[in-house]
Amino acid sequence: MPSDSVNASVYPAGMLTTLSRAEVARLHDASRGELASLLRRCALAVLNSGNESDDAEALLRTYSDFGIQVEQFNRGILLELENAPGSAFVQGRMIEGIRELLSAVIRDLVYYDTEILASPKYDLTSSPGITESVFEILRNADLLKPNTEPDLIVCWGGHSIGREEYEYTKEVGYALGLRGLSIVTGCGPGAMKGPMKGATIGHAKQRSRGRYVGVTEPGIIAAESPNPIVNELVILPDIEKRLEAFVRLGHGFIVFPGGAGTAEEILYLLGILLNPENADLPFPLVFTGPRGAETYFEQIDAFIRLTLGEAATEKYQIIVDDPWRVAQVLTDGLEAVREYRREHQDAYYFNWLLKIHADFQAPFEPTHEAMSSLQLDRSLPLHELAANLRRAFSGIVAGNVKPWTLQAIREKGVFEIRGERAIMDPLDGLLSAFVAQRRMKLPGTAYEPCYRVVL
Repeated sequence: MPSDSVNASVYPAGMLTTLSRAEVARLHDASRGELASLLRRCALAVLNSGNESDDAEALLRTYSDFGIQVEQFNRGILLELENAPGSAFVQGRMIEGIRELLSAVIRDLVYYDTEILASPKYDLTSSPGITESVFEILRNADLLKPNTEPDLIVCWGGHSIGREEYEYTKEVGYALGLRGLSIVTGCGPGAMKGPMKGATIGHAKQRSRGRYVGVTEPGIIAAESPNPIVNELVILPDIEKRLEAFVRLGHGFIVFPGGAGTAEEILYLLGILLNPENADLPFPLVFTGPRGAETYFEQIDAFIRLTLGEAATEKYQIIVDDPWRVAQVLTDGLEAVREYRREHQDAYYFNWLLKIHADFQAPFEPTHEAMSSLQLDRSLPLHELAANLRRAFSGIVAGNVKPWTLQAIREKGVFEIRGERAIMDPLDGLLSAFVAQRRMKLPGTAYEPCYRVVL
């Protein structure tokens, strides 16, 4: 792939091709205001699509002179790029898929800044207001398809996985694609790319057009640039709204082996499903991996039993080395989802009936003080313990990949995580296993823990 920097003028794609004068003015102004640095970071990440790296700081250093401006042109806009990654272009023209992703960045960041944050309509301190904002962001991104049956499978798992695990994710994706199911992931490499890659073959064999939806947020996207298969991208403003978008949008869920980010997603989902108000909701959830993944899932399962109890283990199945069975379980589960939503008159395209406690929606800023003061104690109500464990893993993810968190750790030292010893011991063991199995960073990158578990 070419690596030389390129200067270019690019017309946007999608809804940005038809704009009112007021919308053009807002986009133009936003690209020069407080949003400018965030827009630059996210734009650089999508222009780096297909180049696998989880070092966001290195990307920003390599393209320190990259710039993007949104210019008014006739009755629309033109994107002026300076010193952009050459890998995003072929014979002087931007790759079409990357042009679409770049347009999505501008669409989502500006929409949230100008239409959600600036509007009194959305009370982002309340649970209903947060859910409404997630709905509006997804609708504005055209991800909500009202005239389709439930068919979106969310696939979670690590960006740093071995070849055998990666090949297995492709096999599962292929089995799903043959059944006409579409894939939603965090849009990066590894277990986020594999299911999409496998599904493309299944869809091709069935002569069907699949959806490959990437759901991300500004702090993650630079470390997990969209893989080349993503054909629908949405950027939520923070990790909590990103997680809510997954569970409102998806119809079935698969968890492949992963690291701290995958553990965060598991704890988020199980904490929600343990809410008694969600007891009757059909929610297909499978943990799966290739032969040899038994130990990994035994560790995850043991940690869940200890922290969230036996009831949490009833919310998922563990299936090892059987992609066809995984696909069948999900297909059967989608039928139950369809019937339940039809019976309760809920939308197929957005799970309004799912109850999410405010503890899982409030944005968590992983500062040193916030991390050390997390209460991790089994005397807490179950949903509070699940929410705090999720925050602990979220802080570790931020400390692994987010530039501003990495800088804070260089200045103040590693995060300290404290709590009841009966939780800290298995937590330390689980994190140590992630490090030993090289699940924290891509191969070839030395990993320095950003945390210390205080026993």
